[in-house]
Amino acid sequence: MLLPSRSSGQFQAFMKGTGYCAKSTIIKVADSGVERLKLEAIQNNALVKKTNKLNTLDLIIDSAKADVKTIVLPEGNDPRVIEAAALLANAGIANIILIVNTGSQAGGDPKVAVNLPNVEIIDARDDAPRMKYSEALYAARKNKGVTKEQAEQLLADPLLLGACMVRAGDADGMVAGATHATADVVRSALQVIGMKPDSKIVSSFFIMQHDLPHQAIQGTAIYADCGMVIDPNAEQLASIAMDSADSAVNLTGIDPKIALLSFSTAGSAEHEHVDKVRQAGKTIQGLRPELKLMTEVQFDAAIVPDILEKKAPEISVTAPANIFVFPDLQSGNIGYKIAQRIGGVQAIGPVLQGLKQPINDLSRGCSVDDIVNLVAVTARQAQTNN
Repeated sequence: MLLPSRSSGQFQAFMKGTGYCAKSTIIKVADSGVERLKLEAIQNNALVKKTNKLNTLDLIIDSAKADVKTIVLPEGNDPRVIEAAALLANAGIANIILIVNTGSQAGGDPKVAVNLPNVEIIDARDDAPRMKYSEALYAARKNKGVTKEQAEQLLADPLLLGACMVRAGDADGMVAGATHATADVVRSALQVIGMKPDSKIVSSFFIMQHDLPHQAIQGTAIYADCGMVIDPNAEQLASIAMDSADSAVNLTGIDPKIALLSFSTAGSAEHEHVDKVRQAGKTIQGLRPELKLMTEVQFDAAIVPDILEKKAPEISVTAPANIFVFPDLQSGNIGYKIAQRIGGVQAIGPVLQGLKQPINDLSRGCSVDDIVNLVAVTARQAQTNN
Protein backbone atom coordinates (compact mmCIF):
# COMPACT_ATOMS: atom_id res chain seq x y z
CA MET A 1 0.00 0.00 0.00
CA LEU A 2 1.08 3.57 -0.58
CA LEU A 3 1.16 5.76 2.48
CA PRO A 4 -0.26 9.28 2.17
CA SER A 5 1.96 11.90 0.62
CA ARG A 6 3.51 14.46 2.95
CA SER A 7 5.37 17.70 2.53
CA SER A 8 9.13 18.05 2.46
CA GLY A 9 8.97 19.61 5.92
CA GLN A 10 7.17 16.59 7.32
CA PHE A 11 9.68 14.34 5.60
CA GLN A 12 12.51 16.27 7.27
CA ALA A 13 10.79 15.83 10.62
CA PHE A 14 10.49 12.10 10.03
CA MET A 15 14.14 11.79 9.04
CA LYS A 16 15.23 13.88 12.03
CA GLY A 17 13.34 11.47 14.24
CA THR A 18 15.30 8.53 12.83
CA GLY A 19 18.56 10.08 14.01
CA TYR A 20 19.89 10.80 10.52
CA CYS A 21 20.58 14.07 8.76
CA ALA A 22 17.82 14.64 6.21
CA LYS A 23 19.57 16.91 3.75
CA SER A 24 20.99 17.03 0.23
CA THR A 25 19.51 14.64 -2.32
CA ILE A 26 17.30 12.99 0.30
CA ILE A 27 15.22 16.14 0.54
CA LYS A 28 15.18 16.40 -3.25
CA VAL A 29 13.50 13.01 -3.35
CA ALA A 30 10.81 14.14 -0.95
CA ASP A 31 9.82 17.29 -2.77
CA SER A 32 9.25 18.25 -6.37
CA GLY A 33 12.89 17.86 -7.37
CA VAL A 34 12.73 14.24 -8.50
CA GLU A 35 13.38 15.15 -12.13
CA ARG A 36 16.42 17.16 -11.11
CA LEU A 37 17.58 14.23 -8.98
CA LYS A 38 17.28 12.03 -12.03
CA LEU A 39 19.48 14.35 -14.05
CA GLU A 40 22.05 15.10 -11.38
CA ALA A 41 22.35 11.76 -9.63
CA ILE A 42 21.49 9.14 -12.24
CA GLN A 43 23.14 10.61 -15.32
CA ASN A 44 26.27 11.51 -13.37
CA ASN A 45 26.39 8.28 -11.37
CA ALA A 46 29.45 6.47 -12.71
CA LEU A 47 28.01 3.11 -11.74
CA VAL A 48 24.84 3.63 -13.77
CA LYS A 49 25.93 5.67 -16.76
CA LYS A 50 27.25 3.83 -19.78
CA THR A 51 30.79 3.93 -21.09
CA ASN A 52 32.16 3.03 -24.49
CA LYS A 53 33.28 -0.32 -23.10
CA LEU A 54 30.49 -2.05 -21.22
CA ASN A 55 31.66 -3.97 -18.17
CA THR A 56 29.76 -6.69 -16.36
CA LEU A 57 27.90 -4.26 -14.11
CA ASP A 58 26.69 -2.28 -17.14
CA LEU A 59 25.41 -5.49 -18.71
CA ILE A 60 23.68 -6.56 -15.50
CA ILE A 61 21.96 -3.17 -15.26
CA ASP A 62 20.88 -3.40 -18.90
CA SER A 63 19.48 -6.89 -18.25
CA ALA A 64 17.62 -5.65 -15.19
CA LYS A 65 16.02 -2.85 -17.22
CA ALA A 66 14.98 -5.24 -19.99
CA ASP A 67 12.90 -7.42 -17.64
CA VAL A 68 12.11 -5.31 -14.59
CA LYS A 69 11.76 -7.20 -11.30
CA THR A 70 10.37 -6.09 -7.95
CA ILE A 71 12.89 -5.83 -5.11
CA VAL A 72 11.98 -5.11 -1.49
CA LEU A 73 14.23 -2.90 0.64
CA PRO A 74 13.21 -3.43 4.28
CA GLU A 75 15.40 -0.72 5.82
CA GLY A 76 13.46 2.29 4.59
CA ASN A 77 14.38 4.56 7.48
CA ASP A 78 17.99 4.78 6.31
CA PRO A 79 18.77 7.79 4.07
CA ARG A 80 21.09 5.74 1.85
CA VAL A 81 18.33 3.22 1.22
CA ILE A 82 15.81 5.98 0.50
CA GLU A 83 18.12 7.65 -2.01
CA ALA A 84 18.95 4.33 -3.67
CA ALA A 85 15.24 3.51 -3.93
CA ALA A 86 14.61 6.75 -5.81
CA LEU A 87 17.57 6.18 -8.13
CA LEU A 88 16.59 2.60 -8.90
CA ALA A 89 12.93 3.35 -9.53
CA ASN A 90 13.55 6.38 -11.71
CA ALA A 91 16.31 4.67 -13.69
CA GLY A 92 13.99 1.74 -14.38
CA ILE A 93 16.39 -0.81 -12.89
CA ALA A 94 13.79 -2.32 -10.54
CA ASN A 95 10.37 -1.79 -9.09
CA ILE A 96 11.00 -0.96 -5.44
CA ILE A 97 9.01 -1.76 -2.31
CA LEU A 98 10.33 0.27 0.63
CA ILE A 99 9.46 -0.87 4.15
CA VAL A 100 9.52 2.00 6.66
CA ASN A 101 8.78 2.24 10.35
CA THR A 102 7.17 5.61 10.95
CA GLY A 103 6.82 4.74 14.62
CA SER A 104 10.55 5.19 15.12
CA GLN A 105 10.07 8.98 15.25
CA ALA A 106 9.99 9.95 18.91
CA GLY A 107 6.87 11.95 19.72
CA GLY A 108 5.94 12.32 16.06
CA ASP A 109 2.96 11.54 13.90
CA PRO A 110 3.03 7.76 13.24
CA LYS A 111 1.52 8.35 9.80
CA VAL A 112 4.22 10.70 8.51
CA ALA A 113 5.31 9.07 5.25
CA VAL A 114 8.16 9.21 2.82
CA ASN A 115 6.87 10.53 -0.49
CA LEU A 116 8.80 8.79 -3.25
CA PRO A 117 7.22 8.76 -6.70
CA ASN A 118 7.32 5.32 -8.35
CA VAL A 119 8.20 3.59 -5.07
CA GLU A 120 5.69 1.52 -3.10
CA ILE A 121 5.87 2.37 0.60
CA ILE A 122 4.79 -0.07 3.33
CA ASP A 123 4.69 0.85 7.00
CA ALA A 124 5.86 -2.08 9.13
CA ARG A 125 3.65 -0.81 11.98
CA ASP A 126 0.42 -1.25 10.02
CA ASP A 127 -1.70 -4.32 10.71
CA ALA A 128 -2.61 -4.96 7.07
CA PRO A 129 0.77 -6.20 5.78
CA ARG A 130 1.35 -8.30 8.90
CA MET A 131 -2.03 -9.98 8.50
CA LYS A 132 -1.49 -10.49 4.78
CA TYR A 133 1.91 -12.18 5.09
CA SER A 134 1.44 -14.02 8.39
CA GLU A 135 0.19 -17.05 6.46
CA ALA A 136 3.43 -17.18 4.46
CA LEU A 137 5.52 -17.03 7.63
CA TYR A 138 3.32 -19.60 9.35
CA ALA A 139 3.74 -21.98 6.39
CA ALA A 140 7.50 -21.55 6.55
CA ARG A 141 7.85 -21.92 10.34
CA LYS A 142 4.96 -24.08 11.58
CA ASN A 143 7.23 -27.14 11.68
CA LYS A 144 9.31 -25.18 14.20
CA GLY A 145 6.30 -24.64 16.45
CA VAL A 146 5.36 -21.12 15.32
CA THR A 147 1.62 -20.45 15.60
CA LYS A 148 -0.40 -18.15 13.33
CA GLU A 149 -0.65 -15.58 16.11
CA GLN A 150 3.10 -15.68 16.70
CA ALA A 151 3.73 -15.37 12.96
CA GLU A 152 1.73 -12.15 12.86
CA GLN A 153 3.70 -10.75 15.81
CA LEU A 154 7.05 -11.75 14.30
CA LEU A 155 6.28 -9.74 11.17
CA ALA A 156 7.00 -6.56 13.08
CA ASP A 157 10.57 -7.45 12.03
CA PRO A 158 11.03 -5.77 8.61
CA LEU A 159 13.51 -8.46 7.50
CA LEU A 160 10.95 -11.22 8.03
CA LEU A 161 8.23 -9.08 6.45
CA GLY A 162 10.36 -8.48 3.36
CA ALA A 163 11.34 -12.14 3.09
CA CYS A 164 7.66 -13.13 3.29
CA MET A 165 6.90 -10.77 0.40
CA VAL A 166 9.48 -12.67 -1.63
CA ARG A 167 8.10 -16.06 -0.58
CA ALA A 168 4.54 -14.96 -1.44
CA GLY A 169 5.61 -13.77 -4.90
CA ASP A 170 4.86 -10.09 -4.31
CA ALA A 171 8.58 -9.34 -4.62
CA ASP A 172 11.23 -11.14 -6.66
CA GLY A 173 14.08 -10.53 -4.24
CA MET A 174 15.25 -8.59 -1.19
CA VAL A 175 18.34 -6.53 -0.36
CA ALA A 176 19.11 -5.68 3.28
CA GLY A 177 22.03 -5.21 5.64
CA ALA A 178 22.45 -1.43 5.64
CA THR A 179 21.33 -1.39 9.28
CA HIS A 180 21.23 -5.11 10.14
CA ALA A 181 24.00 -7.61 10.76
CA THR A 182 24.71 -10.29 8.16
CA ALA A 183 23.56 -12.99 10.59
CA ASP A 184 20.12 -11.33 10.85
CA VAL A 185 19.70 -11.05 7.07
CA VAL A 186 20.78 -14.63 6.41
CA ARG A 187 18.64 -15.95 9.26
CA SER A 188 15.52 -14.33 7.83
CA ALA A 189 16.33 -15.78 4.41
CA LEU A 190 16.83 -19.29 5.74
CA GLN A 191 13.76 -19.17 7.98
CA VAL A 192 11.41 -17.96 5.26
CA ILE A 193 12.95 -18.80 1.87
CA GLY A 194 15.18 -21.79 2.56
CA MET A 195 17.96 -23.37 0.53
CA LYS A 196 17.84 -24.76 -2.99
CA PRO A 197 17.43 -28.54 -2.93
CA ASP A 198 20.72 -29.10 -4.76
CA SER A 199 22.77 -26.71 -2.59
CA LYS A 200 24.75 -27.96 0.39
CA ILE A 201 25.30 -24.55 1.94
CA VAL A 202 24.49 -20.85 1.58
CA SER A 203 27.67 -19.11 0.51
CA SER A 204 28.71 -15.83 -1.07
CA PHE A 205 30.87 -14.45 -3.83
CA PHE A 206 32.11 -11.16 -5.20
CA ILE A 207 31.97 -10.13 -8.84
CA MET A 208 35.45 -8.71 -9.43
CA GLN A 209 35.92 -6.44 -12.44
CA HIS A 210 39.53 -6.20 -13.69
CA ASP A 211 39.67 -3.29 -16.14
CA LEU A 212 42.97 -1.52 -15.46
CA PRO A 213 45.98 -2.12 -17.75
CA HIS A 214 48.32 -3.18 -14.93
CA GLN A 215 46.08 -6.02 -13.75
CA ALA A 216 47.34 -9.52 -14.53
CA ILE A 217 43.91 -10.70 -15.64
CA GLN A 218 41.31 -8.72 -17.54
CA GLY A 219 37.54 -8.76 -17.44
CA THR A 220 35.25 -10.41 -14.94
CA ALA A 221 36.12 -12.95 -12.28
CA ILE A 222 34.34 -14.49 -9.30
CA TYR A 223 35.97 -14.69 -5.85
CA ALA A 224 34.34 -17.12 -3.38
CA ASP A 225 33.63 -17.49 -0.51
CA CYS A 226 34.66 -14.12 0.89
CA GLY A 227 31.82 -13.39 3.27
CA MET A 228 29.92 -16.36 4.70
CA VAL A 229 31.41 -19.80 5.39
CA ILE A 230 34.29 -19.59 7.85
CA ASP A 231 35.92 -23.00 7.40
CA PRO A 232 34.14 -25.13 4.80
CA ASN A 233 34.78 -28.86 4.71
CA ALA A 234 35.62 -30.58 1.42
CA GLU A 235 31.99 -31.20 0.47
CA GLN A 236 31.03 -27.61 1.25
CA LEU A 237 34.03 -26.27 -0.64
CA ALA A 238 32.98 -28.29 -3.69
CA SER A 239 29.44 -26.92 -3.38
CA ILE A 240 30.76 -23.35 -3.17
CA ALA A 241 32.80 -23.90 -6.33
CA MET A 242 29.94 -25.46 -8.32
CA ASP A 243 27.41 -22.86 -7.17
CA SER A 244 29.88 -20.09 -8.04
CA ALA A 245 30.33 -21.48 -11.55
CA ASP A 246 26.56 -21.56 -12.06
CA SER A 247 26.19 -18.04 -10.65
CA ALA A 248 28.91 -16.79 -12.98
CA VAL A 249 27.15 -18.21 -16.03
CA ASN A 250 23.74 -16.86 -14.99
CA LEU A 251 24.92 -13.39 -13.99
CA THR A 252 27.80 -12.66 -16.35
CA GLY A 253 27.69 -15.23 -19.15
CA ILE A 254 31.38 -16.09 -18.76
CA ASP A 255 32.71 -19.57 -19.49
CA PRO A 256 33.75 -20.71 -16.00
CA LYS A 257 37.26 -21.92 -15.25
CA ILE A 258 37.48 -22.90 -11.59
CA ALA A 259 40.68 -22.66 -9.56
CA LEU A 260 40.61 -24.35 -6.15
CA LEU A 261 43.24 -22.21 -4.47
CA SER A 262 45.84 -23.50 -2.03
CA PHE A 263 49.34 -22.76 -0.76
CA SER A 264 50.31 -25.90 -2.70
CA THR A 265 50.27 -26.60 -6.43
CA ALA A 266 49.81 -30.17 -7.68
CA GLY A 267 51.31 -31.92 -4.67
CA SER A 268 54.10 -29.48 -3.82
CA ALA A 269 53.11 -29.64 -0.13
CA GLU A 270 51.35 -32.03 2.22
CA HIS A 271 48.93 -30.81 4.89
CA GLU A 272 45.36 -31.46 5.99
CA HIS A 273 44.38 -28.07 4.55
CA VAL A 274 45.66 -29.21 1.16
CA ASP A 275 43.90 -32.56 1.53
CA LYS A 276 40.59 -30.69 1.88
CA VAL A 277 41.16 -28.86 -1.40
CA ARG A 278 42.12 -32.07 -3.21
CA GLN A 279 39.03 -33.87 -1.93
CA ALA A 280 36.83 -30.98 -3.04
CA GLY A 281 38.33 -31.29 -6.52
CA LYS A 282 37.53 -35.02 -6.64
CA THR A 283 33.96 -34.30 -5.57
CA ILE A 284 33.51 -31.72 -8.33
CA GLN A 285 34.97 -34.05 -10.95
CA GLY A 286 32.58 -36.79 -9.85
CA LEU A 287 29.46 -34.61 -9.82
CA ARG A 288 30.18 -32.10 -12.59
CA PRO A 289 32.84 -33.55 -14.91
CA GLU A 290 31.99 -30.97 -17.59
CA LEU A 291 33.38 -28.11 -15.48
CA LYS A 292 36.85 -26.79 -16.28
CA LEU A 293 38.79 -27.25 -13.07
CA MET A 294 42.25 -26.58 -11.65
CA THR A 295 42.54 -28.46 -8.36
CA GLU A 296 45.08 -27.40 -5.75
CA VAL A 297 46.80 -24.43 -7.36
CA GLN A 298 48.52 -21.35 -6.00
CA PHE A 299 47.14 -18.03 -7.15
CA ASP A 300 50.05 -17.20 -9.44
CA ALA A 301 49.70 -20.54 -11.23
CA ALA A 302 45.97 -19.95 -11.61
CA ILE A 303 46.45 -16.67 -13.49
CA VAL A 304 49.80 -16.96 -15.36
CA PRO A 305 49.97 -19.64 -18.09
CA ASP A 306 53.78 -20.02 -17.95
CA ILE A 307 53.77 -20.55 -14.19
CA LEU A 308 50.98 -23.11 -14.41
CA GLU A 309 52.86 -24.97 -17.15
CA LYS A 310 56.03 -25.09 -15.03
CA LYS A 311 54.36 -26.05 -11.76
CA ALA A 312 51.61 -28.35 -13.00
CA PRO A 313 51.99 -29.42 -16.63
CA GLU A 314 49.49 -32.21 -15.98
CA ILE A 315 46.63 -29.70 -15.55
CA SER A 316 44.86 -29.51 -18.91
CA VAL A 317 42.88 -26.33 -18.18
CA THR A 318 44.75 -23.23 -19.30
CA ALA A 319 45.30 -20.16 -17.13
CA PRO A 320 43.92 -17.70 -16.29
CA ALA A 321 41.03 -19.03 -14.25
CA ASN A 322 38.00 -16.81 -13.67
CA ILE A 323 36.38 -18.55 -10.67
CA PHE A 324 38.75 -18.32 -7.69
CA VAL A 325 37.63 -20.49 -4.77
CA PHE A 326 39.51 -19.78 -1.55
CA PRO A 327 40.00 -22.60 0.98
CA ASP A 328 38.44 -20.63 3.85
CA LEU A 329 36.81 -17.33 4.71
CA GLN A 330 39.96 -15.86 6.20
CA SER A 331 41.95 -16.15 2.98
CA GLY A 332 38.98 -15.20 0.80
CA ASN A 333 38.12 -12.05 2.71
CA ILE A 334 41.74 -10.92 2.83
CA GLY A 335 42.27 -11.77 -0.83
CA TYR A 336 39.37 -9.82 -2.27
CA LYS A 337 40.18 -6.76 -0.15
CA ILE A 338 43.81 -6.76 -1.30
CA ALA A 339 42.64 -6.95 -4.91
CA GLN A 340 40.12 -4.16 -4.31
CA ARG A 341 42.20 -1.76 -2.22
CA ILE A 342 45.68 -2.23 -3.64
CA GLY A 343 44.97 -3.65 -7.09
CA GLY A 344 42.12 -1.29 -7.94
CA VAL A 345 39.72 -4.11 -8.82
CA GLN A 346 36.04 -3.18 -8.63
CA ALA A 347 34.29 -5.50 -6.16
CA ILE A 348 30.52 -6.03 -6.38
CA GLY A 349 28.96 -7.97 -3.54
CA PRO A 350 28.86 -10.01 -1.48
CA VAL A 351 26.21 -11.87 -3.46
CA LEU A 352 24.50 -14.78 -1.71
CA GLN A 353 23.97 -18.10 -3.47
CA GLY A 354 22.28 -21.35 -2.51
CA LEU A 355 18.88 -19.84 -1.60
CA LYS A 356 15.62 -20.75 -3.36
CA GLN A 357 14.98 -17.07 -4.12
CA PRO A 358 17.44 -14.16 -4.18
CA ILE A 359 18.11 -12.31 -0.94
CA ASN A 360 21.34 -10.35 -0.60
CA ASP A 361 23.25 -8.75 2.23
CA LEU A 362 24.83 -5.29 2.30
CA SER A 363 27.65 -4.08 4.49
CA ARG A 364 26.49 -1.68 7.18
CA GLY A 365 29.09 0.71 5.78
CA CYS A 366 27.54 0.56 2.31
CA SER A 367 27.18 3.55 0.01
CA VAL A 368 24.19 4.45 -2.15
CA ASP A 369 26.10 3.07 -5.13
CA ASP A 370 26.62 -0.23 -3.32
CA ILE A 371 22.87 -0.55 -2.79
CA VAL A 372 22.10 0.30 -6.42
CA ASN A 373 24.63 -2.26 -7.64
CA LEU A 374 23.40 -5.07 -5.40
CA VAL A 375 19.76 -4.45 -6.27
CA ALA A 376 20.66 -4.73 -9.97
CA VAL A 377 22.49 -8.01 -9.28
CA THR A 378 19.53 -9.29 -7.24
CA ALA A 379 17.16 -8.43 -10.08
CA ARG A 380 19.39 -10.34 -12.49
CA GLN A 381 19.41 -13.32 -10.11
CA ALA A 382 15.62 -13.21 -10.07
CA GLN A 383 15.55 -13.29 -13.87
CA THR A 384 17.64 -16.46 -13.98
CA ASN A 385 16.22 -18.15 -10.89
CA ASN A 386 14.68 -21.53 -11.61
